[in-house]
Amino acid sequence: MPAPARLEARISTELHATLKRAADLQNRTLTDFVIAAVQEAAHRAIQSAEVIALTRADQVRFADALLNPRPRTPALKRAFARHRKRVAAG
Repeated sequence: MPAPARLEARISTELHATLKRAADLQNRTLTDFVIAAVQEAAHRAIQSAEVIALTRADQVRFADALLNPRPRTPALKRAFARHRKRVAAG
C-alpha cells in the first residue's frame, strides 16, 4: 500500500476557527472534516465538468438526431474528405 500523500495549507485564523467549529458540530476531527469536505468538493467539480445534464426534451432531440441523422451536406462531405487526407498524411 503506498504511503499517504500529504497536503498542507496556510489559512487565516478566522477560517481555522470556522472549520474547527464545523468539525466540532459534526463530532469529527478537523482533519476528518477537511478531508471529507475537500473530497466532496472535488467530486462535485469533476462531475460538473464531465457530466452534461439534459432536459427531457433535449434527451429526446439528442436521441432523435442519433437515430435519424440529417443528410450530409456538400460542405460536410468536403470536411470529411479533408479530414481523411490529413489523417492519412499524418
